[in-house]
Amino acid sequence: QEKLDISTYPVESIRNFSIIAHVDHGKSTLADRLLEITGTISKTDRNKQVLDKLQVERERGITVKAQSASLFYNHEGINYLLNLIDTPGHVDFSYEVSRSLSACQGVILVVDANEGIQAQTVANFYLAFEAQLSIIPVINKIDLKNADPERVEKQIEKLFDIPTDECIRISAKQGTNVEKVLQKVIEKIPPPQCNTADPLKALVFDSTFDHYRGVIANIALFGGEIAKGHKIVSAHTKKRYEVNEVGILTPDEQPTHKLYAGQVGYLIAGMKEVAEAQIGDTLFLYKQPVEPLPGFKSAKPMVFAGMYPIDQTEYNNLKSALERLTLNDSSVTVHRDSSLALGAGWRLGFLGLLHMEVFNQRLEQEYNMSVILTAPTVPYKAVLSSAKLIKEYGKDQITIINPAQFPDKLSVSEYLEPTVLGTIVTPHEYIGKIITLCQDRRAVQKDMLYIDENRVMLKYLFPLNEIVVDFYDALKSLSSGYASFDYEDAGYQSADLIKMDILLNGNPVEELATIIHNDKAYAAGKLLCERLKETIPRQLFEIAIQAAIGKKIIARETLKAYRKNVVAKCYGGDITRRMKLLKRQAEGKRLMRKIGNVEVPRDAFIRVLKRETDK
Repeated sequence: QEKLDISTYPVESIRNFSIIAHVDHGKSTLADRLLEITGTISKTDRNKQVLDKLQVERERGITVKAQSASLFYNHEGINYLLNLIDTPGHVDFSYEVSRSLSACQGVILVVDANEGIQAQTVANFYLAFEAQLSIIPVINKIDLKNADPERVEKQIEKLFDIPTDECIRISAKQGTNVEKVLQKVIEKIPPPQCNTADPLKALVFDSTFDHYRGVIANIALFGGEIAKGHKIVSAHTKKRYEVNEVGILTPDEQPTHKLYAGQVGYLIAGMKEVAEAQIGDTLFLYKQPVEPLPGFKSAKPMVFAGMYPIDQTEYNNLKSALERLTLNDSSVTVHRDSSLALGAGWRLGFLGLLHMEVFNQRLEQEYNMSVILTAPTVPYKAVLSSAKLIKEYGKDQITIINPAQFPDKLSVSEYLEPTVLGTIVTPHEYIGKIITLCQDRRAVQKDMLYIDENRVMLKYLFPLNEIVVDFYDALKSLSSGYASFDYEDAGYQSADLIKMDILLNGNPVEELATIIHNDKAYAAGKLLCERLKETIPRQLFEIAIQAAIGKKIIARETLKAYRKNVVAKCYGGDITRRMKLLKRQAEGKRLMRKIGNVEVPRDAFIRVLKRETDK
């Protein structure tokens, strides 16, 4: 295919923008229409979420990875180059959104005319607002019979201070008014502030991995130009590369001769690992160093889970699959880990539960790997007080990912747990139930605001471990699916944490140890013991299943022994004869219990460690 020449587009006629919204408000559908209007893709009925390329995204109907595309559009006789970035809407992927915004000068904020403003809309608006981007509000889905665009316009005006006459009402599905959005983009969004004459300065805002060509980095140029054969240096790793290919994405890669200041495109430069294309890195020409651009905060994993191969012989295959998948998803952190019951594996850090599920699904679909994922935990911290431990770790604060490393209470001055600031947007009739739910989860109310007469925005400070497993599901079922939830990191706070051990006949089982808040220990211990009683197979001797905190037992279940009916042969006769036989059997059982050890089968572990769905 011949190379495009995009030197005809001066900086003044370039617009970089992204589409942000809550989940399912129609970002990807709007992107499809924009691609069709500008002739980037041909008009057919098959165009549904063209930019969602992953199988996971297609199946679930969600966007996981931000995708960019360049559009050519003629407005009032001038040709414009528009770079569009479609972003995910889930709270787990807000990291992707903030990254995409760094390559933009404006955003389209899409709000569903039926649902109105939801939690993620608010969060994404503030991301764009803090980045000082111009914002174009768009009200989508006006073709639905329950749509109420006037109400939504009032909400936008009240929450975001955007006058109602600026809102564009569209239906992305039917294509109503979508042309107007493009014209607004050209009028309202400023062109990038940069110059081709400056030295090269490029920001890497995303990267993917291709097995044949290595790393493909998505870059936004803030100065200069770049072409094949240029020698470039990464500001982060200080490594030198030669550029093999540059181009723009018109969803598919389209090589060009050069990329110029203000444009967004891709670059292939023989990088072997995604770690080299560090997201937020600045690239510049060899021997022409520039001041590096302010990067991004690296993504902080919020949820940790153990991942083990179902069969240990699969370990090496899983290892290579994990390496390849983490190349494409740089926000997953990987630590080696091993456990007595499940063998060798990894401890993975994810941005949230949906991220964890999507990652697991991608492993299964793209690499045919089925794995065991343990129940998700969150990272705790301990402030050490014993001089011996401080010397051993080299610092007075340690992060605890695995319960096995939980330090003893005597050597710790305080334990800290991660907290998040949650925003819940809900119809007002569910307020009572939701407030009760939040209080059960040890949350502290920070703010409550009526958006309009029937919508309320609540702000709560949550301990992260309370919302990590099933808070979202509980919230949705309480509010008939109307409430929406979003959270952001709010640092650590001190908490009364303890380590709960599970004992079988007095022997601790270290895989089942958990870190838990003191108030919740009893209930959780009882639940775990009951669940173990159902999953451990009965033996010929009695098994005591206990939950313990230190030396104190807080819950117990007894798994009765199998026993032969020894008095079956006594017909009548004296009572002492029966007693003798039963006593002999009881002694035998006692002896057996002394020497018998309990093997917990692997599938029992998996059943207990999997997420608690049956609460």
